[in-house]
Amino acid sequence: MKTEGFVRDFARRSVQRPWRLAAEASALLIAAVVAFPLYWMVLSAFKPAGEIESTEPRPWTLDPTVDSFRRVFGQQEFGRYFLNSLVVAVTVVAVSALIAFLAATAVTRFRFRFRTTLLIMFLIAQMVPVEALTIPLFFQMRDLGQLNTLGALILPHIAFSLPFAIWMLRGFVKAVPEALEEAAYIDGASRTRFLWQILFPLVFPGLVATSVFSFISAWNDFLFAKSFIISDTSQSTLPMALLVFYKPDDPDWGGVMAASTVMTIPVLIFFVLVQRRLVSGLGGAVKD
Repeated sequence: MKTEGFVRDFARRSVQRPWRLAAEASALLIAAVVAFPLYWMVLSAFKPAGEIESTEPRPWTLDPTVDSFRRVFGQQEFGRYFLNSLVVAVTVVAVSALIAFLAATAVTRFRFRFRTTLLIMFLIAQMVPVEALTIPLFFQMRDLGQLNTLGALILPHIAFSLPFAIWMLRGFVKAVPEALEEAAYIDGASRTRFLWQILFPLVFPGLVATSVFSFISAWNDFLFAKSFIISDTSQSTLPMALLVFYKPDDPDWGGVMAASTVMTIPVLIFFVLVQRRLVSGLGGAVKD
């Protein structure tokens, strides 16, 4: 009987192995296609100007140089742009995460009028293209006196981050048993204590997952930075710094690629710091 079971198990694995190999090969191919633009960006940042402008590009260089990075860091305002981007991204992540957590708790734990309508509006808000709202947002920022300030970038990004964050966190809050909340109240915990000491740690992986999307959206933003920062260049962000190296008549592609590489580093660091929480957060979202 044991021999027959071993044979059947071996036959089953033999049948599944080609499909598994095909799936792994497909995953590697997709990963290579996705990673190639990043590789080309970093490679071009280290290439000499002659190789970048060559009509016969090669996927390697035998004469790497850091001249492009010297030009990037030689820009007087580059450090200012970097700091502005960091302020915008961190503020958007912190404020949107806080509001989304409280809102997700409210729409999940409480029953009130138009609750379902509100949830549907969250979904509809994600379907509206950002480009369609740029002009109305411009006039709104003008009326609020926020043009040429970082507030003109922070406020719209918070607004666009909230619908997705609230909808995603709703699943995490809903997964926490109401019996746990009742037990906390019986033990003498207040609603505030339950919210921050019990519920918040349980949904923290979901907050990390939503924060990643908010951070990337705010960090890479070019549309709002170009539209709302008109004359005060001291309020510009890193994506706007790329325009310094891009001139229609004589573009500095080495500078563009070097600046793009520098822009990518904080995103990679953020991913490394939240990697474990991000995986568990996305897993919890899929499970829900």
